[in-house]
Amino acid sequence: MEMNLPNCITLTRLIMVIVFTVVLAVDSTTSPAAAESAPFTGWFISLSLPASVALWAFVIGAISDFFDGHLARKYGLVTNLGKLLDPLADKILVCAAFVYLSSVGMCPFWVTILILFREFLVMGLRQLSALKGVVIAADLSGKWKTGLQLGFCIACLFHLAYGGNAPQPLRLLSVGEGGVWCRAFFLWGSVLLTMWSGLHYLARSRQLLRS
Repeated sequence: MEMNLPNCITLTRLIMVIVFTVVLAVDSTTSPAAAESAPFTGWFISLSLPASVALWAFVIGAISDFFDGHLARKYGLVTNLGKLLDPLADKILVCAAFVYLSSVGMCPFWVTILILFREFLVMGLRQLSALKGVVIAADLSGKWKTGLQLGFCIACLFHLAYGGNAPQPLRLLSVGEGGVWCRAFFLWGSVLLTMWSGLHYLARSRQLLRS
């Protein structure tokens, strides 16, 4: 088993996905209206407890996405296990959040379907290329796409957890026109880059598909 620090961080992200989904499955009553009516919130917890736990589990998972890859490349700790788990953990984390946000009405279902389709498409193309001995590396548009998707999910989870009671420095993510515009920027930016990066992967794989 190729276990090292980056792979341990990746496994932590998978654990955060489990926490995220289990907490929201146990209590599915979280809604923007419930968060708005919560009389007390602090930096790490609100009376919308499931959304608070889900929010911070997601934030920890998103932060770990940067550290595991950075450490693996910097210290030469890239392993086959890491190559498998890292993109898998990313996709599970983002897709779980989008499915949940669609279920509570904060994200159009067609956007979630588009994101799921793109992720499965790229996964299939990479698997085909691996069988041919060709490596399709992640490109810049894919990295920006992931960043915008994570930003949208975090902004929505802040809104669900805190509503109008968000801590002052983070209130832009939650309330009023600022919160609406912030979420809209992340959402439509991620939609555009999801389509662009998916088409880009298809273009880079055209020789593979022809063969």
